Amino acid sequence: MLTMLIIAFGVMALVGILTAIDSILSSMTNNFSGLGANSFSIIQKNVGFRGHPDGKRRIPGPPISFEQAMMLVEKNKLPTKIAVFATASSSEKVIYGDKSTNPEISILGINEHYLDVNALNIKAGRPFSSTEYQHGVNVCIIGNDIVKRLFSNRPQSAIDRDISIGGKKFRIVGVMEEQGSSMTSNLDKQIEIPLLTQKKLYGFQDQSYSIGISTPVKMNLDDAIDYTTGLFRNIRRLKAGVDNDFEVQQADAIMKILEDNSSTLRIATIGIGLITLLGAAIGLMNIMLVSVTERTREIGIRKALGATRNNILVQFLVEAIVICQIGGLLGIFFGILAGNSIALILKGGFIIPWGWIILGIVTCVIVGLISGIYPAMKASRLDPVESLRYE
Repeated sequence: MLTMLIIAFGVMALVGILTAIDSILSSMTNNFSGLGANSFSIIQKNVGFRGHPDGKRRIPGPPISFEQAMMLVEKNKLPTKIAVFATASSSEKVIYGDKSTNPEISILGINEHYLDVNALNIKAGRPFSSTEYQHGVNVCIIGNDIVKRLFSNRPQSAIDRDISIGGKKFRIVGVMEEQGSSMTSNLDKQIEIPLLTQKKLYGFQDQSYSIGISTPVKMNLDDAIDYTTGLFRNIRRLKAGVDNDFEVQQADAIMKILEDNSSTLRIATIGIGLITLLGAAIGLMNIMLVSVTERTREIGIRKALGATRNNILVQFLVEAIVICQIGGLLGIFFGILAGNSIALILKGGFIIPWGWIILGIVTCVIVGLISGIYPAMKASRLDPVESLRYE
């Protein structure tokens, strides 16, 4: 039982962590798929998701100014939708009457195409009007968690109510559908305000704006990226031969970066799990050797009744493998529960990791063979006469 528990905990750690990683990545993939296959973004250089593979910190590129973003919108000749947005604040407290949220609400300034480009839908109320965009009116669209906190989870009750955001008064005109977490932010704890309102109330000199572009389904995405990149290079006044001082990212490219980074974590997890199973294999081998000693008379009786060396060898090997498999199945079961529990806490989805289940079963068979082969060979080579005399 102790040996099976050691194996079970080793497999649980292995399957649990790998399940959590896959579940979170699957959730991220679903979030990014909402952006559509024909979409890309332009952001400030070296502030995205690429990280620092050589261990050196990258110097951020020059910020994308409000004027440059607006110029891209004006000069664009393609039938694409261009969203311009910027974070106003990431830790605001929202107050309505005697109720308030924790200071964890993010405020985002958006233009009229932001919702379409990011495939976001409004659950109650309406989007901003053109007048509200053009004049920077103090109106807002709030996330689902804010409705739960301030309006008892009744979206319609929130419409046309005035809330205080960091001491500034805003009127609610819309409520977003529940979105869940995406990357490092929770969209349900986010408030959207018109872009000019953000610039007027929260803007600062070196603030960088982000740009999202979605193209029609029939348009070639690479052509749209080339055209938009060239146009933005002209806006930024970059000379021929000079590298882009901004980054162009696609949703699937970001996912590939995340998957590449997570592969290192997977390898480390498998390594740690195998070390644990190696310890379990040593313990199992010790138990099997003790079993051979304790069952010497049984082996002698079997051989006296006609059992061959192969019969004894197979008996002890099967016992070792069965012990490993029972422990492994327990570990797989609890590993799936643990992994999905972690994923659900981090807003991931529930998955059954068939690949890691197979890995756990195969690993347990190998551990059983490795730990059982020597005791089984020792048992099969015992002399039947000496075995019958053993006390």
